Amino acid sequence: MKKIYLLVLSIAILCASCMDNFLDTQSPSVPSNDNLFESTALAKAALMGVYATMTETYMYGQKLCVNWQGVSDVEVGSYAFKTSEYRAINSDHAAENFYDNSYNTTTKWETLYNFVESATAVIDGIRNSSLLDSPEEKEEMRTYLGEALVLKALGYFELVRYWGDVPFKTEAANSDLSNVYKGKVDRDIIYEHIIEDLKEAITYLPWIGEGSCTVERINKGFAKGLLAKVALFAGGWSLRDSNTFPESDLEHHPDIEEKGGYFVGRSKQWEEYYKLAADQCAEIIGDPDNPHSLDPSYENIWKTVNHLDYNTYNENLFEVAFGEGQNGDIGSIAGYSLYSGTFNTNRGMGGSGYAATTMYYFYSFNPADTRRDVTCVFQDYRNVEGKNKEVMSCNPLGVPCGKWRWYWMTDNYMKVRFPQATSRIATGINWILMRYSDIYLMFAEAQNALTGPDVLNEKANMSPRQALEKVRERAFGTGSSEIKNYDSDFFTAIVNERAWEFACENVRRQDLVRWGLLGKKIEAMKEALCLMYDNTQPVNIFGKIYQPGDFPKKLYYKYKDPKNEEYIDMTSINFYEDQGVNDPPTDYYSCNWIPMLVAINKDGNLNEEINKNYAPTIANILVCGSGLNASYDYSALFGKLHWGTEAQAEFIKYPVGNGVCDYRHFYAIYYEDIFESQGNLSNAYGFK
Repeated sequence: MKKIYLLVLSIAILCASCMDNFLDTQSPSVPSNDNLFESTALAKAALMGVYATMTETYMYGQKLCVNWQGVSDVEVGSYAFKTSEYRAINSDHAAENFYDNSYNTTTKWETLYNFVESATAVIDGIRNSSLLDSPEEKEEMRTYLGEALVLKALGYFELVRYWGDVPFKTEAANSDLSNVYKGKVDRDIIYEHIIEDLKEAITYLPWIGEGSCTVERINKGFAKGLLAKVALFAGGWSLRDSNTFPESDLEHHPDIEEKGGYFVGRSKQWEEYYKLAADQCAEIIGDPDNPHSLDPSYENIWKTVNHLDYNTYNENLFEVAFGEGQNGDIGSIAGYSLYSGTFNTNRGMGGSGYAATTMYYFYSFNPADTRRDVTCVFQDYRNVEGKNKEVMSCNPLGVPCGKWRWYWMTDNYMKVRFPQATSRIATGINWILMRYSDIYLMFAEAQNALTGPDVLNEKANMSPRQALEKVRERAFGTGSSEIKNYDSDFFTAIVNERAWEFACENVRRQDLVRWGLLGKKIEAMKEALCLMYDNTQPVNIFGKIYQPGDFPKKLYYKYKDPKNEEYIDMTSINFYEDQGVNDPPTDYYSCNWIPMLVAINKDGNLNEEINKNYAPTIANILVCGSGLNASYDYSALFGKLHWGTEAQAEFIKYPVGNGVCDYRHFYAIYYEDIFESQGNLSNAYGFK
């Protein structure tokens, strides 16, 4: 794979004038060289400097691809379920539980503002260049302009999604800082600017495969997909601040209470935004020049990107380009668990890290769904008595995501770089920002909201139901009866399908935010996990009802090669039926499953006395994500639990709730940015 990061190492200085902190009084912006954008080569170099910023830690190098996925009903970080860490003051752990703090150095927006500032400088430079009207260079410069417009839109989109109403300006910073110190701008105004920039950019950009355009460069398909996504968020729900913007005329969420001037609202013109989203997706799907299609194999998407190759079906609309050994943490701090002690190294890889899932999510799948075993892995690869092999583990609250696996990576990484590792080695795995399945599912969602699931859209030449089933066809295989077996409420079917399709891709939490479902879905996950550990009551998981006996007390498994015993034969495992707790048959091993962990004794029966792990486990679950709302009442849940009284006595040791407002899904503004704003900025939503 050709990596564009190599192009920027020697030329990023060309864009130094636009890389200063948006609100940094110590480093005022320097005027761009008048000749910089009178050369296509230098203009490209400046644009590559913008791309380079995307690989930094506080963008897609780590935060926006791993750490900031946070808590949803699908993803949880490694400390989401820990009473000792759930309100950590200066870490991503507090942020994922919605207890962010203005002194939290892990949730700063500085790099994102550097990114949008540098993109804006490129836009201004190209617009003022004589080459934009030159017959020879016009097309090339317009392409660069389109790329810069999309990059700027993407940066502001991330800022709005993570911080809400933020400072915004349409032009690059002046050298005298006269246009730098800005207050918050209503996010609806920002969305309108983003939308107009994306509409313009689309007219300039090529499809992937046209000329030298690859998935690592902004292209027409991604720009249209991003426009659709922005439109869905512009028409979606989010927490609002009527203290700062009292004149906003918005629809209020019917089920989430307003407190202290903070409420969950959305634009009254949401249907117009949904129509824009539906149209953009329909135009991609129906365009005969569209180069994108679904990879027939869900697993192959991840094998390919892990191996640093391009997807031959163009499933991926845009990937942030990284370089092996140079940058990129995905696969290193999230993914299939590779323990230290293997391959002559004292470093491990993957694991639950900052982006994992749970056994609740695993059991939400239809067993025939091929996405389940790609996404959820219970196997750890370890050195056991001198031999490297897979072993089964059971941590229901931290199931690694298998989309990133060491044995799909390049030989150079595993045979050369990794064995020499004494610290983390950058994987170089590209971060996929959008896949083609997202186009189908956004179309299905938006068009359904406008016309229902069965009305044919002429541009796409399909209905929302057909678009949904196109994605399910890959998951279950052509001709499978399961393709049409989904929730009768079509919106619920979309909500579920997006969960199964995009786990650990930093999609789910933001989806739930815009649907107004974030709190409801997190609480459904927490209650189900408590009941799974309790093992005395039916459990509702994505509409599937499991009885206590449906969860095996033990799993039995064997290896693909009984003589070698390296890789587990996952087809040998029955996850849905208890096969007893006696010694395993020949060539089989066993491991305890969820009922045995806190509620069942070694004989497989309900303990007469409470297990010492029971109450602490319930408390660990209930503190997860508990800063989202002002307060919480779990009395009804404790009434369902076999040892509810004991669990409640443990849980009340740990205060939960932010005490201010419900649905506080945003981050706090970092205190230095507030200080440097010269009085133009302050925190809201209860952040001091």
